[in-house]
Amino acid sequence: MNISLDGHSLTLDAVERVAHGARATLTDDARKQMESSRAWIANLERRGDAAPAVYGINTGFGSLKSTVFSISEAKEVSYRLIVSHCCGTGAPFATEVVRAAMLLRANSLAQGFSGVRPVVVETLLEMLNRGVTPVVPSQGSLGASGDLSPLSHLALVMIKPPSGESPDSGIAEYNSERLSGAEAMRRAGIERLELEAKEGLALNNGVQFMCGSALLTLQRAERLLKLQDAALAMHVDAIRGASAAFDARIAGLRKYSGHAVTAANVRGLLEGSSSADNDKGRIQDAYSIRCAPQIAGAVRDGLRHVREGLEIEINSVTDNPLIFAEDDQSLSGGNFHGDPVGLRVDYMKTLLTELGNLSERRINRFMDRTLNGGLGPYLLEDKHVGRHSGLMITSYTAAALTSENKVLAHPACVDTIPTSENQEDIVSMGTHGARHAAQILENVEHIVAIELLCAAQALDRRKQLHPVILFGKGSEAVHRAIRAVVPAWKEDHVMAGDIDTVHRLVSSGELLRQLESVVELQ
Repeated sequence: MNISLDGHSLTLDAVERVAHGARATLTDDARKQMESSRAWIANLERRGDAAPAVYGINTGFGSLKSTVFSISEAKEVSYRLIVSHCCGTGAPFATEVVRAAMLLRANSLAQGFSGVRPVVVETLLEMLNRGVTPVVPSQGSLGASGDLSPLSHLALVMIKPPSGESPDSGIAEYNSERLSGAEAMRRAGIERLELEAKEGLALNNGVQFMCGSALLTLQRAERLLKLQDAALAMHVDAIRGASAAFDARIAGLRKYSGHAVTAANVRGLLEGSSSADNDKGRIQDAYSIRCAPQIAGAVRDGLRHVREGLEIEINSVTDNPLIFAEDDQSLSGGNFHGDPVGLRVDYMKTLLTELGNLSERRINRFMDRTLNGGLGPYLLEDKHVGRHSGLMITSYTAAALTSENKVLAHPACVDTIPTSENQEDIVSMGTHGARHAAQILENVEHIVAIELLCAAQALDRRKQLHPVILFGKGSEAVHRAIRAVVPAWKEDHVMAGDIDTVHRLVSSGELLRQLESVVELQ
């Protein structure tokens, strides 16, 4: 699949596809847009020492903005900017995050307000298409003057100094091997660039690592919500719960779309069930079941808000200064600041943490003989009680992950540390917020995987107690998919492998694909 970049019409789905290996090319219209602003820079260069001071072209950076130098030095300064800003530390970003950031930076530059040559974007896209992925440390960005350090590590692989070669070209992965950036580019047959005036600043001024990471987390979170609905339906089936809480008339009186979607999904998943509402003494269920449409529905509505922001961001121009060639003007501003993304990322952290809270509470109910509708302590048959632990410790793992999420959910954007001699005096810290959001999602995927594993065992126990009972078509589909890879519990064994197997089924999207072949979910 090939994604065409024009700077204006990129979608979240397209970014995710490129992050996982799809190709991307630059449109002719985008080239024309870029050539216009590049011509403005070239005209400035032709004026030599008579050129007016333009930030980042013939001035210093940050608090050094008032230091003016000859525009003839601009190429060397562009290179030195990238080299000096490669100060990252920590574990590298995942390959898919780096690829997303590369595409997003290319799309921003393609709009033609950054003053870079088309070849800069074309080089980024060739790296994507031929599989050269810079190894980028994940720590070191303030998320304010853009992801300065991560984007500089990215750019270092694709550039060379104006005169001669440099011993430092960064590190890149190519054909599953880590190489120097120069060697990776050589093997891929991609020419490294000598940067022109402003191009260094255009490459490292933006929030593409924050945005790329957040975008990939969001896409996975939206899919996980559907599996949470499936886990909820399985719980209702397993305990012979009350289905009234999912009635469309209840949702209609509160009018939140997320509530209505969650309830509709559960109704579809329970279609054909004779187990739901089978316990005539059960009038209503606990909050983690009965209020799940309100809770998971609010998460759905919140993620939609996050999505709306990211859809704006991925087609935005985020460096500084910006070149308005038609007006013969360069304007300095702050489009690189991370708060428009970072605040949404912090919100997403809270949303995902609450989703994990919801799932963990239902796991806990499965373990409790007084709450699980007669399925026994830890989903054990009477003959095993006391001799085996059953699924007891799966709930401990879920509780540990849930507690960890509450620490990670602390909002990053409420903190700020001034830098650059107080020129950059309020920053977003949104990039480590995005890293934390990804970790929270990973934790919640494991929590939901544990709930699904427990729910499958609970359905087996219910069948033992009521052999002729029927479960909803969604519950049956998920149960069938899990039992194809993890057998029913029969005696105590190492369950870490079972959890990992179900987690792979969840995180790969395979479980959702199987489920949606049976039940249409929103």
